[in-house]
Amino acid sequence: MNAFPQQTMTAEEYLAWEEQQPTKHEFYQGIVYEVYAMTGARDAHVTAAGNIFMLLKSHLRGTPCRTYIADMKLKPAEEETYFYPDVFVTCDERDRASAYHKSFPKLIVEVLSPSTADFDRGGKFAAYRKIPSLQEYVVVDANRLAVDLFRKDDSGHWVLWPSDGLEAIEFSSIGLTASLADIFEDVEPGQTSTLP
Repeated sequence: MNAFPQQTMTAEEYLAWEEQQPTKHEFYQGIVYEVYAMTGARDAHVTAAGNIFMLLKSHLRGTPCRTYIADMKLKPAEEETYFYPDVFVTCDERDRASAYHKSFPKLIVEVLSPSTADFDRGGKFAAYRKIPSLQEYVVVDANRLAVDLFRKDDSGHWVLWPSDGLEAIEFSSIGLTASLADIFEDVEPGQTSTLP
């Protein structure tokens, strides 16, 4: 996320304004931010996000769950906030009624970029943790070829399951184990570390 806010407005004003924009913007705490990743993501970022989308979509085919990538807004139900996660899964029937945003994800994946890493791990994750339906939050570092999976346990605490030394990641919220090789297929590390 761009560290410099573009402008302040209400959620209603944001939604009307966003429909007219050529690029995507996220809305957080009353402030609109331009999303760098939407206006020129690195090859490694796009490739990792595409791989994950494909793995999740293939696994969930024929189920009530839907997998979304990049263009679908996510609005935490109790928040006046709108994000564009890289990939997310919802299995909740209530999300079928909304054509422009979803509110009840089970799994969210963010692929880190130099401009978004701090926010993805900080403020955005704090907002995501307030979503009652969310069971797993996955942070993918295509530069290091690493995955940090945060899973909500039975007591409501978020537990980190890093990929350090692992060959696969278990997405228990949807019953899928995916190899790191599949997640990072065709990803060349280092492509996200410098700006043009």
